[in-house]
Amino acid sequence: MTADFVSRLPNDLGGAEAGPVARVDHELAPWEKRCHALADVLDFKKIINTEEKRKGVEALGADLIAKLPYYERWIVAFANILFAKGLLTPTELAGKMAEVEARTAAE
Repeated sequence: MTADFVSRLPNDLGGAEAGPVARVDHELAPWEKRCHALADVLDFKKIINTEEKRKGVEALGADLIAKLPYYERWIVAFANILFAKGLLTPTELAGKMAEVEARTAAE
């Protein structure tokens, strides 16, 4: 068990007991598509690359990774990376989220 803790990252589940995997194709929600597009833009603009994204998700830790759906992990990782790079502040993010929420509520 200790060897697994040391040798496995939180999202490395290969070979571990996890029960059956639901293999269901589903249409991505609009916000998931936007999240994926954001990842592409961040990579294209050389702001966050794929390796940084992977490390950002792993840095969330096993508990949070287990609780968050796939694209929510990405969003939290992106925010943390942008905070660490000084490109975004929590206050700026909260303000933008409130703006989007108000716009959505008005529609």
